[in-house]
Amino acid sequence: MEDKVQLYENQPIRTAWVEDEEEWYFSIVDVVQVLTESADGRKYWNKLKQRLKEEGSQLVTNCHQLKMTAQDGKKRLTDVANTEQLLRIIQSIPSKKAEPFNDSPGIIFLHSKQVSLLSLEPFCQIF
Repeated sequence: MEDKVQLYENQPIRTAWVEDEEEWYFSIVDVVQVLTESADGRKYWNKLKQRLKEEGSQLVTNCHQLKMTAQDGKKRLTDVANTEQLLRIIQSIPSKKAEPFNDSPGIIFLHSKQVSLLSLEPFCQIF
């Protein structure tokens, strides 16, 4: 697995391609920070994670951690989500910047568990 930084609206989002799973993973904190314009994406994610757990959502349970390069250059465990998980998290974020993801034609694929890159249409520049 190799992680790298991609830009979305000139903001860094750490991503990783996991070859064994043939799947992209995204740093949840980075995505949350970009979409909420929060000063501290980590605190926002922790609060959202707590709320989702209280609601009985399995989403947080299904997310896992990968070692990604932090701002200080060290590899640190980071909460990550694959495409499907990330879209579900984004749907939980009350933000104008999150709306394009919720309106994306790819959202309908979530219901049939067939997630495609269309689901991340606003993030297409990352790929």
